[in-house]
Amino acid sequence: MDIYGFYTGQIFDAHKYLGVHKAENGYLFRVYAPHAERITLIGEFNNWQDWEMYHSFNEHFWEVTVPQAQAGQRYLYKIWHKDGSYTEHCDPYGFGMDLRPAFCSVIRDLSDYVFHDSNWMRHRTDCKDKPLHIYEVHLGSWKQKKKNPEDESGEWYNYEEIADLLIPYVKEMGYNYIELMPISEHPCDESWGYQNTGFFAPTSRYGTAQQLKAFIDKCHQNQIGVLLDFVLVHFAIDSYGLAKFDGMPLYEYPNDSAGISEWGSYNFIHSRGEVRSFLQSNACYWLEEYHFDGLRMDAISRMIYWHGNPESGVNGKSLEFIKTMNAGLKQRFPNCILCAEDSTNFPNVTAPVSQDGLGFDYKWDMGYMNDTLNYFQTDPLYRYHASQKLTFSMLYYHTEYYILPFSHDENVHGKATILQKMNGQYENKFPQARVFYLYNTIHAGKLLDFMGSEFGQLREWNEKREQDWFLLNYPIHAKFQQFIKDINFLYLNHSALFERDYTQGGFEWRDCSQKYPCVYAMQRYSSKESILGVFNFAGIPQENYILHCDAKRLIVLLDTNAEIYGGSGQDTVGTVITPKDNYFKISLPAFSGICFQVE
Repeated sequence: MDIYGFYTGQIFDAHKYLGVHKAENGYLFRVYAPHAERITLIGEFNNWQDWEMYHSFNEHFWEVTVPQAQAGQRYLYKIWHKDGSYTEHCDPYGFGMDLRPAFCSVIRDLSDYVFHDSNWMRHRTDCKDKPLHIYEVHLGSWKQKKKNPEDESGEWYNYEEIADLLIPYVKEMGYNYIELMPISEHPCDESWGYQNTGFFAPTSRYGTAQQLKAFIDKCHQNQIGVLLDFVLVHFAIDSYGLAKFDGMPLYEYPNDSAGISEWGSYNFIHSRGEVRSFLQSNACYWLEEYHFDGLRMDAISRMIYWHGNPESGVNGKSLEFIKTMNAGLKQRFPNCILCAEDSTNFPNVTAPVSQDGLGFDYKWDMGYMNDTLNYFQTDPLYRYHASQKLTFSMLYYHTEYYILPFSHDENVHGKATILQKMNGQYENKFPQARVFYLYNTIHAGKLLDFMGSEFGQLREWNEKREQDWFLLNYPIHAKFQQFIKDINFLYLNHSALFERDYTQGGFEWRDCSQKYPCVYAMQRYSSKESILGVFNFAGIPQENYILHCDAKRLIVLLDTNAEIYGGSGQDTVGTVITPKDNYFKISLPAFSGICFQVE
């Protein structure tokens, strides 16, 4: 390894040198701990007795070769301090870990699995002019094994088992990407994987590294991409993890005012080259070793500004790190997808680093998400005065490459699920949710939905319980699921809904002037076709709505009020509407929307 590059934050493959690797005469253990007085290795291979480690590249690196070590065995480093005390730590670069509350690292031979996804890997893209509809999943609570169907919670499926359930469902429902919430090893289920101790270790909750590879391989063989939620801002405070790893702050800030995050975890100090090399190598590891198609990077606003607060100023060192990492990842994996969860107005987040951008492919449009949900939470009587909640996003949609995210964060902590957020009582929530999702599908930008939203989950998400699949026994939920399935395939099959997401020629308002209360119309374009959406967000019908559109005819592709979706109308798909005196006359029931092919 280039030691100078490691210290200066230029390395993307530190995991190939640090950690545990197979050698000619056993397994080589190597760890970076510049402040350690002494390090001993304990594990199953030596009956947990102290074996001395010795300096490697220089006095900051330690190593030892263990001839009798085998894959699957557990181990720990004992980091000794000057006062004669020690702390047991898992391996920062360890490829496997015990299931909590145990915390030993586990030797993994990653060469055991051979992928069969070369065709997918060769042809995948960043989807800028292609459909990208992401199904966000927490593997432990999508579905669970239950001995009794009436049990509130059950056991986890492993990576391979859940692949056989999740992949057919995702294909049937019309999603083309899965985003996994963080799967790096973490001690607390309630952190959902956002407070990690084993950054290179796929969580043992769902099995082994080989089983995770098999999961991704199966997804690719079924033409489904897989994104990973990647945590690079902070880490868990547990003493066996990265916290004060060698007796001193190494991965974190030396003072708590900058070092403690709002979540009670330690912030990475991105100004240190060793930390940059660690995180860059970690990102590269998931993309290269497991064939993930991209990374959704968590809490980027906390890297742009100190503690995410613009008033605190820009964090220049973190921005420098982001640019270096993203440029390096795109150089190595040009067709991967890099997404930023960023709620700030910081410019050029999705511009290339060569153009003074941060180098992300996409940015979550948090403003659109909040405004749109706020609009639908508003009493319909007052929506007429909230039109800016819907129109504002189209003033800036072309300034960045946006994903429209309705993620796990919008389904927890007292916020209510997406369906529950719709204004009014139970029965009125469904027609509003249908027109909401149709509007979202026709709006410019790529799409992301959280698991359970597609069948109208009512209970807020709980990581300990599977989604409420029993709701599909109720016709209103089953019909809602059919509606989501149909609009998902509408999106996948019509280029006007994705080809020009980020160019001004790809979108046009047909009506946002509110001449008719709460009625909007928008038109999308591609090189092959044009799609028109007309929406009535009011709680009263709009009879004989006048729409001006330069078209010979409109053909109904989807009507949210159709009986098959739980509405009160007939299935009108294929119905042709012709103009009269250069305008179209359309009837819109309360809380309804129609999608047309424009000819």
